[in-house]
Amino acid sequence: MEKNEILPVVEKACAERGCTLVRIDADDDNNFDVTIGKEGGVSLEDCEAVHRAVLAAFDRDIEDYALTVGSEGISAEEADSLLAEDR
Repeated sequence: MEKNEILPVVEKACAERGCTLVRIDADDDNNFDVTIGKEGGVSLEDCEAVHRAVLAAFDRDIEDYALTVGSEGISAEEADSLLAEDR
């Protein structure tokens, strides 16, 4: 999967949450690291919404990719930790 394929999905999901896309980093193994921003701060729910939008748009079994969504204020590891605490 190419970065240009995921970009419109992420931008739309960000806009729906009142967020902006800061950057998308990708490596040769289809690992995508999405960073979003929002005035007043990005919530965990914002990150989850963007993540779910990408999951809904692309079949991970077919596309074979990994995705993390975070903000400049929270790392992917911190977001994963918070999600684990909520479960």
